[in-house]
Amino acid sequence: MIIAGEKFRFDGTFETPITVADSWVMPKNKLGDGNGEAKLYVGSRDKMEAFFGEIGFTATCFVLRQDLQAYMNAIKAEYLTPSQEYRGKDEMRSLWSERMEKINALPDGIVDFTIREQSQIAGPRGYVNSSDKIYKLIREISLPLVSYISAMRLDYNGHPMFYLKLFADFEEIEKRKAFIENYGAVKQEEEETFFGVREEAVEEKKPTVKYGREGQDEYRRKLLEECPFCPITMINEESLLIASHIKPWAVSDSKERIDPNNGFILSPLYDKLFDRGYITFSDDKRVSISNWLSRQVKERIGIKENQMFQFLPINDERARYLEYHRDTVFKG
Repeated sequence: MIIAGEKFRFDGTFETPITVADSWVMPKNKLGDGNGEAKLYVGSRDKMEAFFGEIGFTATCFVLRQDLQAYMNAIKAEYLTPSQEYRGKDEMRSLWSERMEKINALPDGIVDFTIREQSQIAGPRGYVNSSDKIYKLIREISLPLVSYISAMRLDYNGHPMFYLKLFADFEEIEKRKAFIENYGAVKQEEEETFFGVREEAVEEKKPTVKYGREGQDEYRRKLLEECPFCPITMINEESLLIASHIKPWAVSDSKERIDPNNGFILSPLYDKLFDRGYITFSDDKRVSISNWLSRQVKERIGIKENQMFQFLPINDERARYLEYHRDTVFKG
């Protein structure tokens, strides 16, 4: 495979995403106490060492400037309207700009750094650390719980290298925003009752969290009218079909959320692959499959790279949303 003009041999991906924990990020991004720890929990020690190297390994990793830029654009809405109580919540807008400037100043193409196993830490949990400024920059821009890192093992002229990529978790952002919008609204109504608006009903009010999407029924109905089947599987049983958003609900405005041009009707497997950015489509109805899927998964999902789906409904508006999906959501 070719990355930033360099030829690599693909050796596999780490089987699970690496969660960006609150303990790892820099202080202004934190939700809890403390100043953050530089060591990153990767996964079980056995699986980590099988992927990165033998016990006590030092691994050469790299990121791409364009990937960090894509992450910052994907997570921008969370910086501007946070779904969590970050310590620097009031500064998030300016922090986004400052951090983007640092990324823009990086050299184009591959930016490498090293990580080292924290083998001195006893137990089955695997950790890495680094004193490199790029590692610190990743800690600085990452937002906890709504971001994750994927790792790919590559061979470069006989030497192992590890391609790390930071992603925004749109599904998790949506859940957290739904909690604020629903639970927060109920709490506000309860507080008003304490000041005499309706005091007798205070004890009856229960905070509930709803994850339903307002306007989704009408959105789904319009999509089904246009294409009453999944254009990949041709399944036309409505109970097995999902109205999938192209630009994620969590980062869409109120109009985009209910715009039927911002969606496809898909069966569950392909909805999940599309929603998580493992597949995307070109304007001429051809599929691209992410290299962040393992070889085995690619073989089992039932579609091939560049395969055309002639019934995929693409118009000018959908093409605009698809451009966003390819640039921001797709794990290319």
